Amino acid sequence: QVQLVESGGGLVQAGDSLRLSCAGSGRTFSTYTMGWFRQAPGKAREFVAAITSSGSTTMTRYADSVKGRFTISRDNAKNTVYLQMYTLKPEDTAVYYCGLDLSSFAPQADPRRYDYWGQGTQVTVSS
Repeated sequence: QVQLVESGGGLVQAGDSLRLSCAGSGRTFSTYTMGWFRQAPGKAREFVAAITSSGSTTMTRYADSVKGRFTISRDNAKNTVYLQMYTLKPEDTAVYYCGLDLSSFAPQADPRRYDYWGQGTQVTVSS
């Protein structure tokens, strides 16, 4: 049974940093695409970042709204993917979810591509 557990969310001020973690269990994730998405109240789930590793090659993809501020990475030995967030803005406030895509060979921005999801972690950025 695949499980994804996010952690690291919290309440911060604008300009602060946070690092989210997504720990996976139930299978080895190293060759699969992992993604971070977020959902604010009343809005659809929105792509944030995704990462795909194949051999020595790692591909990443970012939403324009976070490019240059957020960094996605993974530690395959720990079956964990991270989202380092810098210079947070109030508009980054949302529940952040990590997802596992079992089929794609490149980072995907469409949430329908993802097969498993974590329960989410709240990030609140005050102005």
